[in-house]
Amino acid sequence: MKYTPFYHKSTLNFGGGLKSLSSTWVMGILNLTPDSFFSGSRVLPEQLIDRAREMINAGVDIIDIGGYSSRPGAADITEEEELKRVVNAISILHKTFPDLIISIDTFRSKVAREAVLAGAKMINDISGGQSDPEMFNTVAEMKVPYVLMHMRGNPKTMQTLTHYDDMMSELIRFYSQQIEKLHQLGVHDIIIDPGFGFSKTIDQNFYLLENLNELHVLNTPILAGLSRKSFIYKSLKIPIEEALSGSIAVNLLALKQGVDILRVHDVKETKELVKLITFIENH
Repeated sequence: MKYTPFYHKSTLNFGGGLKSLSSTWVMGILNLTPDSFFSGSRVLPEQLIDRAREMINAGVDIIDIGGYSSRPGAADITEEEELKRVVNAISILHKTFPDLIISIDTFRSKVAREAVLAGAKMINDISGGQSDPEMFNTVAEMKVPYVLMHMRGNPKTMQTLTHYDDMMSELIRFYSQQIEKLHQLGVHDIIIDPGFGFSKTIDQNFYLLENLNELHVLNTPILAGLSRKSFIYKSLKIPIEEALSGSIAVNLLALKQGVDILRVHDVKETKELVKLITFIENH
């Protein structure tokens, strides 16, 4: 059964329109980068509309657009280059699919602001407000839901920062502090992302997956980005291209612990998983 805490925010406000989280949403990944860790998520500008339409036809709930690769050791790019990659693409998608919920995957406040002005309706920040001191103010100004992810350091350093005395307690403390800062600014549409693969070892990723339900104490929706992560394909000793079944398996475990949003590369297969689990729970 889907875990339901005593109190849980079950809606998100997108520009005055409330959307229910009564069933798990699927967020599809579209990366406008040449070096994202999974080549299947990368799109050229001329492929953008077709790839988005494919996800929409598969039932995607949100499409997450990124212009900065956050894989371990990824090269840094300028703010100008990131803006160039994402803003026009978001504008095109918004005009083509006006009802589509578009998320901007960025840790830079200027990119977030320009993306929202171009049509994005959600900000997905891998740094959880730690990389840009203006991010929280921007979220408050733009009045859009905000994904608050846990990560230490940055993509170049995060895998050297993996020591935890008590991982779950430290994550809850981090979220509590950041959520309080957001609340003081009037931001209440907050989704937490535990940051699978970010400043966490293979064993720590599995431990986090086993203990996800502890995060429900925060009374916020939970997003899990497990799709094709290295702890899956390295554990199975297979190439990333063959990690679909492993991704479905770990997404199933996340579903059983009450995750509200699954961020994935494979929308069709994940929507089928969610539909099947919903069907089983209702019978």
